[in-house]
Amino acid sequence: MADYYPPVSFHFKVEVLGLPPNSHDVRFTEVSGLSVEMGTEEVAEGGENRFLQKYPTGARYPELVLKRGLLVNSEVVNWVRECIEDYRIQPMNIDITLLNEQHQPLVTWHLVNAYPTRWSVSDLNSSNNAVSIETLQLFYQYFTMDRS
Repeated sequence: MADYYPPVSFHFKVEVLGLPPNSHDVRFTEVSGLSVEMGTEEVAEGGENRFLQKYPTGARYPELVLKRGLLVNSEVVNWVRECIEDYRIQPMNIDITLLNEQHQPLVTWHLVNAYPTRWSVSDLNSSNNAVSIETLQLFYQYFTMDRS
């Protein structure tokens, strides 16, 4: 029986579908917010106030957070600026792909109808020897997952 080793979490790419391809725009250092949970509603049980019933209300997805070194001339940032500053919100689908050693997809998460809700850059500090990090926060409706 062959040994199984879980994939590494640092070899991935992020693609905003519908934007012109740019090899630098797929490179992020961190992705968070890929999760789903069942929403519930609590209802007090009638006549017996000691108990609460929990009823499912549907799936909930947190906002996606992407981090990377500050990128000049980024199509992704241009899209973010159009949505937030010009209020021309254009939802896009986003693919986040975990890659193997040969750069082939292992798992792809397809995020549907994502749009930016926040953009920020790390503090500028002349006494600190650090890279400028930009953070993008995005809302999305849901995701599906493909496993290779």
